Amino acid sequence: MERVYNFSAGPSMLPLPVLEKAASELICYGSSGMSVMEMSHRSKDYEPIIAEAQSLLRTLMAIPDNYKVLFLQGGASTQFAAVPLNLAGRMPSGKALYAVSGQFSGKAYKEAQKLGINAACIATTKDTNFDHVPVITPDMVDADASYLHICLNNTIYGTKYPYIPETGSVPLVADLSSCILSEPFDVSRFGVIYAGAQKNMAPAGLTVVIVREDLLGFAKPDIPTMLDWKTMAENDSMYNTPPCYAIYMAKLVYEWLLDLGGLGKMKELNEKKASLLYDYLDSQDYYIAPVQKESRSMMNVTFVTGDADLDAKFAKDAAQQGLKNLKGHRSVGGMRASIYNAMPYEGVEKLIAFMKDFADDNPKNK
Repeated sequence: MERVYNFSAGPSMLPLPVLEKAASELICYGSSGMSVMEMSHRSKDYEPIIAEAQSLLRTLMAIPDNYKVLFLQGGASTQFAAVPLNLAGRMPSGKALYAVSGQFSGKAYKEAQKLGINAACIATTKDTNFDHVPVITPDMVDADASYLHICLNNTIYGTKYPYIPETGSVPLVADLSSCILSEPFDVSRFGVIYAGAQKNMAPAGLTVVIVREDLLGFAKPDIPTMLDWKTMAENDSMYNTPPCYAIYMAKLVYEWLLDLGGLGKMKELNEKKASLLYDYLDSQDYYIAPVQKESRSMMNVTFVTGDADLDAKFAKDAAQQGLKNLKGHRSVGGMRASIYNAMPYEGVEKLIAFMKDFADDNPKNK
């Protein structure tokens, strides 16, 4: 069966060369006589895999030496609790700042409140249905706060911060789940970066946390051990069995990206794909792109026809043409094309061709 173009927001498509490499090693990895899925995480066969994965990620993202790289489980949503539990005690005020630019940053904020953290929302664009990201200026960041949390790219609404907020001495914590590895980021601008891997890095099951070393050790005394970054760092991500196969797959993705030319080259390719789709959306009036231009995501492109029935028909007809998972998130409707690293340029070309045909064949009621 021919592979489709998978526009899913996550789990998303993986690079074909990575899948082919994994397939060739599925039954027997190297001379081990077994699959990576069967290996003990503490075996001599597996230890080089996780070590190389960390080394490759450090190279790709130019991660400074004073940052720890953790390979964890539980998804980015688990980090909604881990962040305040590890960092809120950093300052006497116990204050945690949040910018709410969509559903996931909103959930992170609510999780901090649920834990009894002194959390404050300093900026949100909820009143405009998150059609842009909020402006965060240095004067909005209280110097006595333990951290400021943002979600850099908003998967559901198709927005992204076009800038990294200036926070002074207050650590910036960022959820990069849907934009990590899509372009170079200056890691030193962040205190903590975390990301679920299933959108742009690996299969579901792996969560990456990149944390500056001086931010370790502030966890609440009653923190669950599995959420304590310091414990995970001291045990090289192997306090318990890590998501071994997902880490192996991430390693293959890192190798693929480096062979491609690194994150600078990946950004160039991603910008080309996104520009192609946005240019088409801006050139016609059948589809509406709700996101303000300065906040548009390079990874998740949202659009609607303005007619819920037409939107549903669009997603159904597109799937029949091999353009899968274009239905927008249930909370917002419409369509969403997630064009992560693995989506080829040709996939976007085919999507636009379908969009043109659909508009011709399905005129709107005047």
